[in-house]
Amino acid sequence: MLDYVVKLTRDATQCSRDDHARLREAGFDDRGILQITLIAAWFNYINRVADALGVGRDWGISQLIRQPKETEAAPGESKA
Repeated sequence: MLDYVVKLTRDATQCSRDDHARLREAGFDDRGILQITLIAAWFNYINRVADALGVGRDWGISQLIRQPKETEAAPGESKA
């Protein structure tokens, strides 16, 4: 299962029916294979979103949602 998840994470286009057959040999049914795939893909997606937004880094999300300085206009406001 972990080999499949690593393969899915590195390049999901390389996952094949042979990988699914190996998972079945290890005792996973179609539902289990789907669950493994969905969970691994979801974690990959969430991690990429977090990385792109800098979540968990010192300069991360706090910079994205910071309050505008007094000299800056907030979105939708004009500087007067």
